[in-house]
Amino acid sequence: MTDASPTPAWPRPYWQPSDEKALLQFYVFGKFEQELQIPSPRYGSPGLPEGVEIQRFQNAVLRKWDGYPLNGALGDVLREDSPQAFELSRIAPEVLVLRGEIADGESLDYLRNTLGVLAGLLDTGGSTILDPQILGLFGAEHWRRHYLVEGGAPSRHHVLILCNADDVAGHSWIRTRGMRKFGRPDLSIRNVPERAVDRAGLLCEWLVELQSLGAHFSDGQSLDVEGLPGGLVVRLGGSRDDAHFNNSHVELRWAD
Repeated sequence: MTDASPTPAWPRPYWQPSDEKALLQFYVFGKFEQELQIPSPRYGSPGLPEGVEIQRFQNAVLRKWDGYPLNGALGDVLREDSPQAFELSRIAPEVLVLRGEIADGESLDYLRNTLGVLAGLLDTGGSTILDPQILGLFGAEHWRRHYLVEGGAPSRHHVLILCNADDVAGHSWIRTRGMRKFGRPDLSIRNVPERAVDRAGLLCEWLVELQSLGAHFSDGQSLDVEGLPGGLVVRLGGSRDDAHFNNSHVELRWAD
């Protein structure tokens, strides 16, 4: 007799087997007890999923690392967007780095359980949390409001959606960051005319949701979009070396 698999708390109804891997990475700034006792069960989490580990650093030591996230271009963005959280992070004595890769699977319980650990760390000395994949630095209360949502925060909360000027005047480029948390490519919608920016943004949110729930897109696949004769054609490309995404991406081009 074998034990039945537990029912996923965050299932992925569109999931099909793949060789993709999800990447999680978070920095928790604060002051922690010598021996970490993380009350993650109060948030429904049994602890970190297999493949995700915690490393502990003195902030002054980590600051000397070339990839220290409060320095350089990322640091400038964080300081401008979240000045209070940035200062709390800068003066924090310690940093806990949570990082790991998880094989693609039929549930998002790995993400749920990691969020429970992060919530527990905020209860035991954490003051701020940095999610470098979405360029987001959160004070403790802001993070709780954003992620501790009954039934789970929507996928949109885990991904950054950006709107920038495109190469053609009067057109925008809608793109995402953060889909690596779900083991899926990010999204890029080019050539969006000004009148269609809101529609493209909603489409982007819908595609984020589909992918986070396990869907895959194929190169050359056509996506039906209301009001766009011929829809949009999927082109797969990019790599983790692409600074705009740090991930592969789905390229779509809006037709005027």
